[in-house]
This record gives sequence, structure tokens and C-alpha cells, in this order.
Amino acid sequence: MEVRRLELLLALSRQGSMHAVSQALGVTTSTVSQQIAALAKEVGMPLLEPDGRRVRLTPAGRRLAGHAVDILAAHEAARADLDPSAEPAGTVRVAAFHTVIRDTLLPVVHQLAADHPAVRLEIQEQEPPEALALLERDQVDLVLSYDYNLAPAAVDPALESSPLWESTWALAVPSRSRRTTGPTADVLAAFADSDWIVNSRHTADEHVIRTLAALSGFEPRITQRADTLQLVQEMIVAGLGVALMPAAYPKTTGISVRRLRDPDPRMRAYTLTRRGRTAWPPLSLVLNLLARRTR
Repeated sequence: MEVRRLELLLALSRQGSMHAVSQALGVTTSTVSQQIAALAKEVGMPLLEPDGRRVRLTPAGRRLAGHAVDILAAHEAARADLDPSAEPAGTVRVAAFHTVIRDTLLPVVHQLAADHPAVRLEIQEQEPPEALALLERDQVDLVLSYDYNLAPAAVDPALESSPLWESTWALAVPSRSRRTTGPTADVLAAFADSDWIVNSRHTADEHVIRTLAALSGFEPRITQRADTLQLVQEMIVAGLGVALMPAAYPKTTGISVRRLRDPDPRMRAYTLTRRGRTAWPPLSLVLNLLARRTR
């Protein structure tokens, strides 16, 4: 099987149409069709079937596209091993949460465009459970995830993890709230009667809140769920509750922060890849750039 034909098949599995593949890879639609037809002859079974006016991959085509990820990664690794000076080239698919995209990944995008234009990133914003599901299905190559020191996440042995950065979290409350000091248990106890706001798509911060509340001797009344920190702030200002937020996050008018210590909750960002994939030059390059930014 020719590597180029596998590249086109994999692109079709991701892009969904031959026209989209031709636009993304700079080839004609007829070239895409001819090359995939030739690949079907090589493997001895149909890879495409009609789907209205378009085509879709057959079950055999989907299976071969899945194998193509490994084959192409091994091909790139072999080229790099034989020619270490070769410039990495390819598309790295990334699923990551909002903060790490904004603060860590987008600067890498600019650096790639300036220094390594043959490496592209396809980015989608996802919370850890969704991102991990995509990685397990081999629909992304890299996940930027997070957990908390008070709610550590278990890492599947089939995955490789590397730390990126940590951030201290604090209690965000309406600015009219009374001042509180002391250890975390005393600070949280002052808000035992408040409503609490947690993430709508991930339960890690809720675990942290319940753990800290238990140390303070109360059960938190969780009534609101929101996906973005900006929306959480707006809900706090509206009087809908209090929440944990990064201590360094820019605060909007009407919000005050209460420091938490002994214990102090910290969010930990890290990368996840499928084991054995990090030798693929484009992915290795992106991982190295991320590591340099967060040292």
C-alpha cells in the first residue's frame, strides 16, 4: 500500500468528503477518487460506498483508516530516524480545555506558523471526559487535560502523561460578602449556607468542593452548573452562589477572592497521548514546544 493513498483515506475519514480533502491537501477531487480506488484494488475490497450524492467509508475503509494512523506515524518515525534533520510535517489533532488552549496552546500555534509551517494543529475545546473519549477512539492525537491535587485522576496504562503547569485555586464570592481569614476549613464554613456553582461538564471541581466542605463540617448545596469561568463570575455577581476559581484569573467587578490554605486546592494541567505515539515527529515537536512554554 502506498503511503500517500493511506494519507488520502485518513483525510477522507476526518474531513467527510472528497471535496474537503482536495481543499485541505491541495489536490483535485478526481485525484482523491482515483487514489482511493487504487488503494481499494491493493487491499482487495471496497473502501467507499454511495451515501446520497456523496460517498462514505465502508466498514473495511474505516478499519483501514484506523490502521493508517499507526502506519503513517511509524512511517514518519522511520523517516526521522533515517534523516534526523528532516523537517516534521503533518496535522496534529488536539482536544483541550479552554484555559490551556488560550494560555498555552495558541502561542504554540503562532510558533509553529513561524518556524514549522509544515505542522498544523486541529484544535477542539473539550472537557477531560470528552477529550479522553476522543483519544481512546483515536480521533485525536493529543489531549491537554487537568485534575486537582485534592481529586487526582487515574491515568490509563495505555496512555502517556506529562505535566504542564499548576495553578492555585481560591474561593470566589460576591464582593459584598464578609471578610474571612484562616485555614480553608474556616473560610468555607463561613459560606456553608451559600449556594455553590460547579462545572457542568466535568465533576473534578465538585469532588474538591465536597472534600473541602466535609473538612469544614457541612454538605455543599450545589444548585448551579456552568461551563466557562467567565459565566461562573457573572453568576456569582448575580447572587446565584459561590465557586472555586483560579486565584490568578482576572476578576470582574463585583467579585472578591478568599485565599484557601491548609489544604490549598491546585489544578494540574498535563498532556495525554496514546503510548508509543510520541516518537511521531509532528507530535513530538508539539509536545516539546508545550514543555518549553511551561518550564
